[in-house]
Amino acid sequence: MANPTVSTFSQAVVGAMRKLYPEKLADSSFDNTGLLLEAPYRPGHLKNSALLTVDLTRAVADEAIARKDSIIIAYHPIIFRPLKALTQSNTQQSTLLRLAQEGISVYSPHTALDAAENGLNDFLVACITAETPMVNGDPTGFEQHHSSVLTPIKDPPQGFETAGYGRIVRFHKPQTLGDIIARITSNLKLPGISVAAPQTTPAGERDQIKISSVGICAGSGSMLNGLDVDLLFTGELSHHEALAAIEKGKCVITTFHSNSERRFLEARLLGQLDAATKKEVEELGKKGQWEESLTKDFTIAASKADRDPFVIVMRE
Repeated sequence: MANPTVSTFSQAVVGAMRKLYPEKLADSSFDNTGLLLEAPYRPGHLKNSALLTVDLTRAVADEAIARKDSIIIAYHPIIFRPLKALTQSNTQQSTLLRLAQEGISVYSPHTALDAAENGLNDFLVACITAETPMVNGDPTGFEQHHSSVLTPIKDPPQGFETAGYGRIVRFHKPQTLGDIIARITSNLKLPGISVAAPQTTPAGERDQIKISSVGICAGSGSMLNGLDVDLLFTGELSHHEALAAIEKGKCVITTFHSNSERRFLEARLLGQLDAATKKEVEELGKKGQWEESLTKDFTIAASKADRDPFVIVMRE
């Protein structure tokens, strides 16, 4: 093995993630991506399996420990700011200590996954332009449109020249706000979303508002402020940011922060990572770096415990 202190399978998964979504794509001005917990290897203790999640909560850690996963791919970094200590009193630090004890590593792609072509933001583009964003790997029912990157990455790695943060979609033919809302709720599998429209528009006419351009950003959409588009589509926007947008005649759709991200894991990343990990396992085998005692079979699953902390509660 190249590194006997780390699970060979975990090495393969990390290698696959780095090829799919290089860490150089991440916004290093604030983000913390990469292998955040390199857990000591315990031979025979864990399975060749990985768990995908948006947030690495205590419930997700319990799930991974029960499943005996070797590694967790957590979209949001569980270590975001420098740590001065690791204690049991802090729930996130306690989770890290438990996972290290079990030998489960943690990798976070975060904004690298946002920026890459065919990554998270491009998935959100498909959610507003297609009836079904993924059928056998191909979006179906596309409305004619042009999509562009809002903020290109400077000096991207080879093969990722089109990467960048945020997206702008311009429809060849205007779409109604109601149709876009229907696509979003269907494609993200959500029971409801938050919608803000100019207060001069009667409530009964809101769904008929014509939309020719959309600004898109997964998670927090502050980077969309001031953008010259008809609609802002993001996970969350502050009260005052939303007011500023509708005062300028724009519409806003928010889905709660992590709901703009979670569906991507199951619909896209699951298949991408499975295929890329197979290639990594094959390469490790050719180099003689795959343990002979380990099977080359593996599983990658999306967490069942992971969910947004907020839910919509309707009064009867």
